[in-house]
Amino acid sequence: MEKINRIFPGIFTIGNMLCGFLAIISIFDNELLAGCWFIILAGFFDALDGVVARFSKTTSKFGTELDSFADFLSFGIAPAFLLYSLRLTSLGRWGWIIGVVFILCGAFRLARFNLQNEEYREYYTGLPIPPCAFTISGYVLFCYHLWDQIISPGILIGMVLLYSALMISGIDYETFPIFPLKTKKDKLKFILIMIALFAIFVKPKLMIFPFGLAYTLSGVGKHIYGFFSSQEDINKTNERNSYEKI
Repeated sequence: MEKINRIFPGIFTIGNMLCGFLAIISIFDNELLAGCWFIILAGFFDALDGVVARFSKTTSKFGTELDSFADFLSFGIAPAFLLYSLRLTSLGRWGWIIGVVFILCGAFRLARFNLQNEEYREYYTGLPIPPCAFTISGYVLFCYHLWDQIISPGILIGMVLLYSALMISGIDYETFPIFPLKTKKDKLKFILIMIALFAIFVKPKLMIFPFGLAYTLSGVGKHIYGFFSSQEDINKTNERNSYEKI
């Protein structure tokens, strides 16, 4: 029975990898929106892979490594190929350099995650690569749904560079809730995820990008707030020490 349980997470990992391959084929055939949908579908397979592995307690080093290969294909190479096909080709040499930067940062993020994945952590260090690909693909769908084109190539290029930096940063991001949802924080996470999934199911072309952007900004906002809070604590400590010396 245990061997059978170990198969299920692997099925979702293979689904993730297959979607990444189909995304690249679609983009190569100039079916850019289809490529975006395959990248997003790969994100759902990746999420299910992790949830099923934790819920069934069948996590393994082999599964972690295989999942990283799938993620690198679906959320590193496929989005970079999508971006290059959309607007980066007009930049010439700089276009493929930006694409390579995204791929390298994604590879670094995955390698760091594998080294830190010995035990469950409450936070991810750096923005995970799946939300990067998820949000960028959502932005493409968002623009084509409203304006039938990418309205600003500069915004797209800026997003690529921003997400590349966030992946290798030290900013903390929330992880998935731990079942059976014993803490209030995990329950709140689960409710927010259900709300996001419902909104995406109703209006996928409009909702994927805003929710992906919200997750991105949540880590940045928390990091900025923590920085100023720590500075304020340091100032108060210095003032108290100065007063005690007097």
